[in-house]
Amino acid sequence: MKKLTLHAVEAVDELAWPENHHEYTLHSSALDVFTDFKSIKPLVIEASSSAVEVERLMKKAHVRLKIVIDKNQHFIGLVSYNSLNSQEMVKKLVKGESRENLMVTDFMIPKSKLKAIAYTDIANAKIGDVIETLKVAGQQHCLVIDRKDHTIRGVLSANDIAKKLHLAIDVSTPTSFASIFEAISPIPQPLVV
Repeated sequence: MKKLTLHAVEAVDELAWPENHHEYTLHSSALDVFTDFKSIKPLVIEASSSAVEVERLMKKAHVRLKIVIDKNQHFIGLVSYNSLNSQEMVKKLVKGESRENLMVTDFMIPKSKLKAIAYTDIANAKIGDVIETLKVAGQQHCLVIDRKDHTIRGVLSANDIAKKLHLAIDVSTPTSFASIFEAISPIPQPLVV
């Protein structure tokens, strides 16, 4: 092994910043706020996982969404941290279900009920287009599909968009595209007659 030299940090040494630092606006490309699974590994959880354990893991890792897969690693749905919250679990317990028997599949949105945006549309869209399209959905996340390959290409996250646009939205709570739309919409002025 090669021994490396340790140098003193000098008073003139400063932080390096990315040269491509970019301010995002509603007119920026939607690809700037898109999590592409071809570049970033998707966060998956097996369908047989305990809902209580998954909630704990998601809270610990500050993760808001996991993709649910079956034992053959086929995509079967999505589970959000919000859907696993204690209030939802209490509803199941009141119905007589045992906390230890609650599975991720009891709280996930199945594949058959999900809507997605085509990757080709995202590639040609602006951030504002995404917000406008999804504001009525009231969701925190939206899948992006590659219709040519029939793959889930990635995900759009309301929290990621809010952070990149520097919106005054509490991202510690579930942010939906509707709340982003409200934050960017101008406040209506009263009519003067």
